[in-house]
Amino acid sequence: MSMLPGTLSNLIKTLTISEIKCVPKVLGSVRYKEFVEKPVPGYGISYRRIVHYPEKYTVKPLDVTNLGGRDPVSGRLVCKGIGGGIKHKYHWIAWKRHGPKEGPPQVEKVIKVINDGCRTAFVALVAVGDQLKYILATENMKAGDLIKTSSHIPRIPVRANEGDAYPLGALPLGTIVNCVEKYPGLGGFLVHAAGSYATIIRKAPKDHIVIQMPSKKEFSLPQTCMCTVGRLSNKEHGSTPIGSAQRNRELGNRPRSGWWQRKTGKHGRKLRRLPPVRTIVPHDIQESEVIALSLDRFTRS
Repeated sequence: MSMLPGTLSNLIKTLTISEIKCVPKVLGSVRYKEFVEKPVPGYGISYRRIVHYPEKYTVKPLDVTNLGGRDPVSGRLVCKGIGGGIKHKYHWIAWKRHGPKEGPPQVEKVIKVINDGCRTAFVALVAVGDQLKYILATENMKAGDLIKTSSHIPRIPVRANEGDAYPLGALPLGTIVNCVEKYPGLGGFLVHAAGSYATIIRKAPKDHIVIQMPSKKEFSLPQTCMCTVGRLSNKEHGSTPIGSAQRNRELGNRPRSGWWQRKTGKHGRKLRRLPPVRTIVPHDIQESEVIALSLDRFTRS
């Protein structure tokens, strides 16, 4: 718009979106592209990379396409903080760890623990029966470990080891967990970052368990939600300095503005209360609302 004369620039600013599309693409010496609406970030869409998933689960490293903060459809820049970075293969994590609901737990063996460039925590290759899958490795997990998975909730809490997967209702109070389901059967949805963990605080009514997140927020989840016992691996990730600007570009971070000022404490500190406990209730998609018509003219045959 700045390249146009003042009158033409003001005219186009007053046009609507539908009218802009009708404007000829060549105005004088300036060529215009068709208007494309800019996507809005923050709705669960990643603008860092696209992972090319196959139809069936596999432990083969998957190919990715780096986006650099741009929308894959329109190509418009959405996130300015993303750019460059080394292209890493993506390891497909099996988020659902469901074992038998009765009888002894399912035993799985850890084959190896590797570093995944697309996430902060380490990844463990696990064998169960004749299948292989990737899970997030816990703090002390190593090759050769045997881990257990069970969906049974006994009367007496289970004394679980690190890396075992049990429902929240089967573990004693004070247990630290990770990869917690938000709804039963959803798969590990909460606590994925390196070195993070949630703590089982107390029991709640209606067969719910209250856990405290790394952010100190509390969630009340159904006791049948699965979780993994222990703290996630690579706990030094948050305290390790990046070291150089070049290393920061290799991680896929674009340089920010040079304007930076240290906080002096002049304006004080805001102390806020923690939000109340949020209760997660399983929702049934199959149930539909029944609409009853009360007027006579609708009920006549």
